[in-house]
Amino acid sequence: MASALSTGDPIQRLIRELSKLPGIGQKTATRLAFFVLRAPTEQAQSLARALVEVKERIRLCSVCMNLTEGDPCEMCSDPSRDDRLLCVVAHPPDLLSIERTSSFRGRYHVLHGVLSPLQGIGPDDLRLRELLSRVTPPTTIEEVILATSPNVEGEATALYLSKALKSCGVRVSRIASGLPIGGDLEYADGITIARALEVRRDM
Repeated sequence: MASALSTGDPIQRLIRELSKLPGIGQKTATRLAFFVLRAPTEQAQSLARALVEVKERIRLCSVCMNLTEGDPCEMCSDPSRDDRLLCVVAHPPDLLSIERTSSFRGRYHVLHGVLSPLQGIGPDDLRLRELLSRVTPPTTIEEVILATSPNVEGEATALYLSKALKSCGVRVSRIASGLPIGGDLEYADGITIARALEVRRDM
């Protein structure tokens, strides 16, 4: 049905924009577009407002680099968290996965990616400079836990970070058993993540 529409047609434009989202192909984008068309006007407007608001109001926390509306974020502003522990994750969803376990009460740092030479992602493309500035003396941080996913890119990133952090005089550890090689932290269950944090190993 979409093929019968001109490229300037609002429906076709919507399909084209939806298909740019990760995991959304042409067929799924078409179904979503026509779902929006069939939905009540109020629902479509609410979706549009939510998209605009998240782009206008959400920013990076100047401390941990997580996505937040306020700066610093709630976790960085929480005085009850342990300033001695810093957990490094690749992406914001990884942080949320760990938080859901309620097994970690330290601080976080979000890299916003992992090293991937094949995709042209190097150290300068990640939030490494901010991480190093947080652990450079004087600092309250005593241990940095590397919680990148146990796949090729995650392991390469953890190895690079462990070498870069050793000169800062902090303990560097890596989340351990329970997470399968090649898996993604975002999709692991809470018990598995909690166990991986408990039995982390030094690097």
